[in-house]
Amino acid sequence: MSDLAERSVDDVVDDVVALRRRIHEHPELGLDLPRTQEAVLESLEGLGLTVTTGSSCSSVVADLDGGDGPTVLLRADMDALPLEEHSGEPFSSREPGRMHACGHDAHTAMLVGAAQVLASRRGRLGGRVRFLFQPGEEGHAGATHAVADGVLDGVGAAFALHVGPNLASGWVAWRPGPILASSDEFEIDVLGRGGHASTPHWAVDPVPVACEVVLALQTMVTRTVPAFDPAVVGVSRIRAGTTHNVIPERASLLGTVRTVSESTRRTVFEQLSRVAEGVSAAHGCAAEVRRLDGGYPVTVNDHRAAAFQASVARSVVGERSVVELPSPLMGAEDFSYILQGVPGAMCFLGVCPPDLRDPSSAPACHSDRMRLDEGALAAGVALHVATATEYLARGGALG
Repeated sequence: MSDLAERSVDDVVDDVVALRRRIHEHPELGLDLPRTQEAVLESLEGLGLTVTTGSSCSSVVADLDGGDGPTVLLRADMDALPLEEHSGEPFSSREPGRMHACGHDAHTAMLVGAAQVLASRRGRLGGRVRFLFQPGEEGHAGATHAVADGVLDGVGAAFALHVGPNLASGWVAWRPGPILASSDEFEIDVLGRGGHASTPHWAVDPVPVACEVVLALQTMVTRTVPAFDPAVVGVSRIRAGTTHNVIPERASLLGTVRTVSESTRRTVFEQLSRVAEGVSAAHGCAAEVRRLDGGYPVTVNDHRAAAFQASVARSVVGERSVVELPSPLMGAEDFSYILQGVPGAMCFLGVCPPDLRDPSSAPACHSDRMRLDEGALAAGVALHVATATEYLARGGALG
């Protein structure tokens, strides 16, 4: 493919926008994304890449051989969320109850654009670029499937970007060390003794005990977790009872724990069990605490890789448009599994729609009204291209 005409970001940006809209109209969930996978494969045709698909999910891995040298991984996630879209976009989702509300459609399209540009420059890369298009980020740990399939074999460093609708369009936000939190789910069953609602003294009512557990968990966080190594414990669902005049046997709580260090992650779960069991026992109830499967670890940027990514961003969007986050964000990402295997970093690309003057008021990721400025996609493509090019030019050196 040495005769492939060299392309710039400007040459591919219209195709990037068109691909983003194509994917946006037909969002898919989880690990099986056949339609999205097909769109990616079609867009990579003719680029001279070595392309493989996942053995246990709809991932696409495309290798660009630019000669002897190190290998750098660029990653985009592809899956959507289970919610009805109310963004008002003319290309809104056509699939009931599904929406690209976290920008993964943009992530995928920008990485395809980067592949198109880099493939046309393979003769002067000095190494390999591996493009990972990954399903299942939204709660399905798709990154672990990609790792099991060998996506990190031979990789020296990995980079990703995530759109930020609450960040000014075209800006880049970065942070060394923890940038996103761990995410875990838990269930607590408070077990009492049922009875008639008119005679609560002949029963052991678990409902007020469950309410007390919720409040006690908030106190637990403020009194056992360091303020500068924070945790968020939230109970988002309480279920109990079947009708108005029956005291139920059981009240169930469902919640989430988010932390920015593995030590606090362990501590919170230890304390959570102690508090739930203790409060319940004080009222003659028992408590069963379960930590559910599927939690993500803390996303920890390698310090050198994060500084490298920020330096590249300054060359792409300008010094004044690159900001360092003062603290981690409490969202979670399965890119954390990639960063457990190789050094790397994730940063945020601002995509606040231009009609919204205050980015803080824009519908956030996971909102059914989330929109993004497609004018910022060119910056994302350029950032991917520059990251891979500079990493290989340095021979894989980050510092």
